[in-house]
Amino acid sequence: MSEHLAVEASGIRKGFASYERPADRLKKSAFGVAARFSPSAAARRAALRRADGLSNVFWALHDVSFSVAAGETVGIIGRNGSGKSTLLQIVCGTLAPTAGDITVRGKVAALLELGSGFDVEYTGRENVYLNAQLYGLTRQQIDERYDDIVAFADIGEFVDQPVKTYSSGMFVRLAFAVIAHVDADILVIDEALAVGDAFFNQKCFRFLHEFKKRGTILFVSHDTSTIKKLCSKVVWIDHGHVMAEGDPEEVCAAYLEARYSSSAPAAATARQPAPRRSVLPCDERRSVINASSLRNDIQVMDFNRHSQSFGSGGAQIVDVALVDSAKRRLEWVVGGEPVTLQVSVNVGETLSSPIVGFFLKNDRGQDLFGENTFASFADRPVHCEANNVLCAEFSFVMPVLPEGHFSINVAVAEGTQYNHVQLHWVHDALPLQSHVSRVRHALLGIPMLHLDVASVP
Repeated sequence: MSEHLAVEASGIRKGFASYERPADRLKKSAFGVAARFSPSAAARRAALRRADGLSNVFWALHDVSFSVAAGETVGIIGRNGSGKSTLLQIVCGTLAPTAGDITVRGKVAALLELGSGFDVEYTGRENVYLNAQLYGLTRQQIDERYDDIVAFADIGEFVDQPVKTYSSGMFVRLAFAVIAHVDADILVIDEALAVGDAFFNQKCFRFLHEFKKRGTILFVSHDTSTIKKLCSKVVWIDHGHVMAEGDPEEVCAAYLEARYSSSAPAAATARQPAPRRSVLPCDERRSVINASSLRNDIQVMDFNRHSQSFGSGGAQIVDVALVDSAKRRLEWVVGGEPVTLQVSVNVGETLSSPIVGFFLKNDRGQDLFGENTFASFADRPVHCEANNVLCAEFSFVMPVLPEGHFSINVAVAEGTQYNHVQLHWVHDALPLQSHVSRVRHALLGIPMLHLDVASVP
């Protein structure tokens, strides 16, 4: 194996035996023992044939070969039951392949199915020590990192409660916090982050983006947008076969095309064609969408003063809000309506060229869109004296968001677009929750100013 490869799999096959009757499992074991002690090769073969006849083998993986370079982030996609989780367990060493070779270079830390590696009768604290020791940390090393692990998990007093009382989200919090602090070379994550809440997911993806700079990641997800954002290479597995491997955009596009073309219902050949209309009214922004179940209702939470933040100081963001044209704070927003994002900053020292900016992020930590004040005020910077309040406003049309959790990150800096000092950056400053949406597979929908379609003779 090349020293530049972290994982190399060659011809991996994995089969699982199934039995029609429980007794057949015992009989197969007996025939296996008989074959081992048979006096002749012919008798051995006969015993093995009788043993094989008692079970059916389901092949989860068929001749799977791929490699992961050290420092590479590789996504694995595929439908449920395609063999993704089986492959990851083989990489982690918790399953052995039936045939083929797997070589892994470096320490592996894994977040697989919920609760794996945890003793549900132990408390969270006890499981931290148990899991970290399994990853090779000494008691002293765990003591030194324990506070950081608990702070990352952020489950409060539940850390001293039995794990069997945890929700699925708390399981993930604690498990991810452990693997984030064990000095792993390779992280293996199997869709487990899908059950976490929005704030914790964003914390995890920020960690993963940092880990990419020094380690290797194998990441399984059904969310192709996250895969394309995070990964440098993608492996598509279907029914245990590698269908494609390579560029995330190309492989994800092929996967989605195959998935939806195969799952789409067949066209009804007997259906009568719809009558032709000369002009179809399609500008449905206001009258149709807002009166239907497709209206994109977005709940706006309060400014999260206690959210994670950083910066050199000199200014502090003290309020973030979405307001309407009359400057009234909004608790609900409809995708497609004009809004204004207000950011208020207490300035502690004189600023000669302040920049205020924001990003709207989804629950995967992906930046969907954002803006800052630099370009608009580059030729006339806003001078702000110490002890003043700096107010920034961004007016835009709220996009149509898919259902789920979102948040707005805000920041204030001093300098220029390319050379500045970050004074205060607040993660998840303004949480949003999109309750209903017609957007299903895209990251967001762009409100249309006008739509038209016509049938021309």
